Amino acid sequence: MNDTLARGLKDVVLDTTESSYIDGERGILLYRGYNIHDLAANSSFEEVTYLLLHGDLPTEEELNSFKKRLKAQRGLPKQVIEVIRLVQNAHPMDVLRTGVSALSAFDPDTEDMSREANLRKAERLTAQVPTIVAAHERVRRGLEPLEPRDDLDHAANWLYMMTGQTPSPEAVEAMDLDFLLHAEHGANASAFAARVTASTLSDMHSAITTAIGTLKGPLHGGAAEAVMKMALEIGTPERAAEYIRQRLDRGERIMGFGHRVYRAEDPRARHMRERSRILGAKLGHEEWYKLLQVVEQEMQRYQSRGIYVNVDFYAGSVYHLLGIPEDMFVPIFAIGRVPGWCIEILEQYDNNMLIRPLLKYVGPMNQKYVPLHERKN
Repeated sequence: MNDTLARGLKDVVLDTTESSYIDGERGILLYRGYNIHDLAANSSFEEVTYLLLHGDLPTEEELNSFKKRLKAQRGLPKQVIEVIRLVQNAHPMDVLRTGVSALSAFDPDTEDMSREANLRKAERLTAQVPTIVAAHERVRRGLEPLEPRDDLDHAANWLYMMTGQTPSPEAVEAMDLDFLLHAEHGANASAFAARVTASTLSDMHSAITTAIGTLKGPLHGGAAEAVMKMALEIGTPERAAEYIRQRLDRGERIMGFGHRVYRAEDPRARHMRERSRILGAKLGHEEWYKLLQVVEQEMQRYQSRGIYVNVDFYAGSVYHLLGIPEDMFVPIFAIGRVPGWCIEILEQYDNNMLIRPLLKYVGPMNQKYVPLHERKN
């Protein structure tokens, strides 16, 4: 038995995949062989979701049919809405986790483990997760959840269900891009957790619930929220440089920099950087983009150590500009990541082996058992 430690399973290759390719040294990300830069410039979240779930880019007819299926499955059972009402005071990620778990009781394919049924569940979950997030946001503000609109695409419909207003093209473009950039990213912590659950041959809703619980942790999904809190604390671009220097002098971490995989700039970061700039200029609030630019400049000294800006650094400013509450930032990540989680789960089912790593025992050995009545404090 090889008892060499690989803490955090760092650099351990779990299995093969066809869903995404990451070259962390060169800052490359591919979805099923397609470069993220090409997809960000030319594609949509629905098109990328089809690519991930079905293996290749759709024809126009296939994409239209896929969009119709997603639109038809956005609604939630009234019982799930009642569950959301019951837990409305919880954190949005807790509500989302509970909502997805509740959905399993009403999905017609819950117990069907065929690939065809699991693909149907993957499409339904992609369509329903945004509805859970939006319904909770309205319920906790004392408003009634809105029915989905079948004349709006994925990102636009989610923004409408959140606000009750038809969103601007700039807002739709920003959220569609954000969902696209977060759609898949290999064996990250939440995808790995989903695979562990799937490896027991538990159902897809259970595996997605596991993933949501894992994403909630601040070391995985919380960077965008932490960056925006920092930006609000700084307040103005003029204060940014000194603020960052003081934090670095105290040995404190600057969120939004560094990545477990990338030793170059996260290839997704450039697209959120540009979206932050465009949206800020359009809405007359360029201060957040300018502030973050100063922070990024101050952090350039750490690039020699492989610490670059990541996708979450500018994402929080985009959400803030759209008026989205900070505790919704991680659920937004989840909305985008559902297709990636689902394809990871499907790949696990297709070539399954129970995931069961070992632990190296370092405790005492051969302890003598002392009967209870003989033990002393």
